[in-house]
Amino acid sequence: MISDFFHPNVGGVENHIFMLSANLIRRGHKVIVITHSHPPDRVGVRWLLPGLKVYYIPFPAIASSATLPNYFTFLPYFRVIIAREHIHLIHAHASLSSLGQEAILHAHHLGVRTVFTDHSLFGFEDAASILTNKLLAAALKNVDAVICVSHTGRENTVLRGQLFEMSEDSSALVVRPNVYVIPNALVAEQFTPATKPVSSETIYIVVLSRLAYRKGIDLLVATAPRICSAFPNVNFIVGGDGPKLNDLLQVRERHLLQDRIELLGPVRHRDVRDVLVRGSIFLNTSLTESFGIAILEAACAGLYVVSTRVGGVPEILPHDMISFAKPEEDDLIRALSEAVAIVSKGQHDPLEAHQKVKNFYNWGEVAERTEIVYDAVVKSEQKDLWTRMQRTMELGPFAGPIYTIILVVDCLFFLFLEWLMPRHDLDFVQMHWEHHNFRHVVQ
Repeated sequence: MISDFFHPNVGGVENHIFMLSANLIRRGHKVIVITHSHPPDRVGVRWLLPGLKVYYIPFPAIASSATLPNYFTFLPYFRVIIAREHIHLIHAHASLSSLGQEAILHAHHLGVRTVFTDHSLFGFEDAASILTNKLLAAALKNVDAVICVSHTGRENTVLRGQLFEMSEDSSALVVRPNVYVIPNALVAEQFTPATKPVSSETIYIVVLSRLAYRKGIDLLVATAPRICSAFPNVNFIVGGDGPKLNDLLQVRERHLLQDRIELLGPVRHRDVRDVLVRGSIFLNTSLTESFGIAILEAACAGLYVVSTRVGGVPEILPHDMISFAKPEEDDLIRALSEAVAIVSKGQHDPLEAHQKVKNFYNWGEVAERTEIVYDAVVKSEQKDLWTRMQRTMELGPFAGPIYTIILVVDCLFFLFLEWLMPRHDLDFVQMHWEHHNFRHVVQ
């Protein structure tokens, strides 16, 4: 597993990598993680239960835990780690992960197969999206398989990564057959509903999100005072941090809602369930969302969900567990009013909602489906250098030659490293984590 986003940072991608790795280990596979360092504590090799080995490469993060794209300086580390750990397949995560994209470029030199999982939705119009989409398209030209967390995310990734080819009769463009959809999951036992029913007199609306524009916090700022005015028995609990925190503080002061809107600040993942069970309704105001693991956690904890109808959110829950709204102030107020009425009349059963989510999503099934993708990749034909160069040239008259040059130089640099540090001189890993021995020692 390779990504810029991993523990000790907390987030959807970080949790996905850890839980998928842990369940693959339980299924008998050897899994390691490669990510960037977090000085001064997280540098070098660390172990996480249940026997997950993590390599923290000494690369600094430049913004939002992402490293600067460099292509070549990662190759010496990557080559040594992959060779000495006897790795057969690498799985890169997240479109904005430079390490993940570079690993896909380097892996073919070692005969290692490649899989990529995209966790987010991105646009096509602004300069940042155009640049990152071109980087993604270059990385995915020669990847062996792509996994998306929702069908909407699949459509977005196919367009951004140019994952289409001519049909057999050359009559139309078709999506490449190696693009799969495997949703996120959660550990349902960690998000059980409250043992005591929430007070029916006061209804709490819970918001747990990064307080940023992309998460639709401007909608929250606009709707919260109007909801508090319309429903005297409705209060808000807001957890999270970000650049929009000041906007929430200002609107709370302006409307004298200090006793109606509670701002918790950053919430640790282990405390999320305790915050959720304080409320009856979960509000998601995201402007773009590929899957929305927070919605799944809230529904599992027994909350009724109100969300903007964006991205892959409509794919997550049955319609009797969620109300949708357009990303507009008036429509969001309508959906919240419906939710308040449903909760007030006792028409939503938290225990039934928990059981449904528990049956829908589990990491064991995600690991099993991912294993099927791995098996298909390993059995597929590997692309030679000339084929990869031809596919890279398809990026366009400007990007094509640039990335082809990068590919060729990367190949030459790899040959130089093979001469400078021959593979037979490496210190190969001979012993691996034995789970049955660990259980015996612990017991």
